[in-house]
Amino acid sequence: MTDSATPNQASEGPILNALAQYIKDFSFENPNAPRSLTPQEKSPEISIQVNVGANQIGEEDYVVELTLEGKAAIGDDVLFAFELVYGGVFRLRNIPAEHIHPTVMIECPRLMFPFARQIIADAVRGGGFPPLFIDPIDFTALYRQKITELQAEQANATVS
Repeated sequence: MTDSATPNQASEGPILNALAQYIKDFSFENPNAPRSLTPQEKSPEISIQVNVGANQIGEEDYVVELTLEGKAAIGDDVLFAFELVYGGVFRLRNIPAEHIHPTVMIECPRLMFPFARQIIADAVRGGGFPPLFIDPIDFTALYRQKITELQAEQANATVS
């Protein structure tokens, strides 16, 4: 039995390839060690900010940067803080033009996130704390929120 699809026909569907993933910048601070490592009466308050940026670097290639910043604190005492810029180079083929931006800003960071999450968990554990496993991030909701903010800014700029 032969396959009726030729290699060219098989590759006509949308393709997203991760060409590379890397740590671009990373810092972890434990500013009050060893005092911060003693048992605490209260649980720390943990805050995390997420940002996604992207640039086209070739006809089909994009670099995507996922930035995760966070800290754990009890009151004004910071237990630990981190900042990770995790990059990826992606190739998009056979994707309609109107779907490229959402693919780059949603699907690429979704592929990168588990690796970035593990880097942070390992660093927090290495800093003397239980590993911090960041909850999954809804990149679709973040994308929609950013688009809504940009549209509001454009509407306000038009009115002024």
